[in-house]
Amino acid sequence: MHRSRILISLVGLAALLAAPILATAVLAADPTIVVKAGDTLTSLAKRHGVEIATLVQLNDLTDPNRIYAGQRLRVSAAPPAVAPSAPVTAAPRTHVVASGEHLTGIARRYGVTIAAIVDANRLTDPSRIFAGQRLAIPGGPAAAPAMPPEMAALVAQRDAIRSVIEEEAARFDVPPPLALAVAWQESGWRQGVVSHAGAVGVMQLMPATATWVGDAMLGTPVTIDDTRHNVRAGVRLLAHYLDRYDGDRNRVLAAYYQGQWATDHHGIYAVSRPYIASVRVLEAMFAR
Repeated sequence: MHRSRILISLVGLAALLAAPILATAVLAADPTIVVKAGDTLTSLAKRHGVEIATLVQLNDLTDPNRIYAGQRLRVSAAPPAVAPSAPVTAAPRTHVVASGEHLTGIARRYGVTIAAIVDANRLTDPSRIFAGQRLAIPGGPAAAPAMPPEMAALVAQRDAIRSVIEEEAARFDVPPPLALAVAWQESGWRQGVVSHAGAVGVMQLMPATATWVGDAMLGTPVTIDDTRHNVRAGVRLLAHYLDRYDGDRNRVLAAYYQGQWATDHHGIYAVSRPYIASVRVLEAMFAR
């Protein structure tokens, strides 16, 4: 997911959301690259203007002669990891537990962590909740701004894509507003969008990422030029991140934007913060 993205500033949000392909190139700020077939450390060092020894050190390579296509390598020091700004919050919400619900699904639905729900309700056993139980959901986002008319018109025009995204979100237990928001931020729900770095389609998947999701998560090849395949792989990746980061929206979105390795090892990059903020506002809009 390391490429030119749609970075929507919260300043003038309404106007920008109406034209989601106002992209800002952030690739230069991204300290990682994907190894292509035939690449060597020597060629990569020359291409990116760094020393071979620097690549070895940055990536903890034990054998500099063994790199492989699809491998992610850092080519510069990571930007300082920063904590995302805390969103403006409203009063805690109340959720009434339905039969068969569990904290994982509830946390995903509201975009909070399981730990936050446990703390807010002083639960002694997070695995034991019951139908009819009332849970306080902390940290609710402030009411989202209304969707601008221009954006609403585009959303209506692309309703067929919306249906695909919602179907795949249901398949993988991903909150539909989150999947819709990420897809809108990435492409404006357009399969024909290809970034200058080669990211494709509605979910803006890199070919190497699609291969990884297909092999490791779906058990079947992903054809990223196919709308259904593209959406399915992107939403499945979101499900993976939701599990990996315990529903923490900020880290989920950071991983989608800057990559899992970078998020695990360096936290949230400063360049990722506008992306995260924008997606979270979009998510609130689609949840209205």
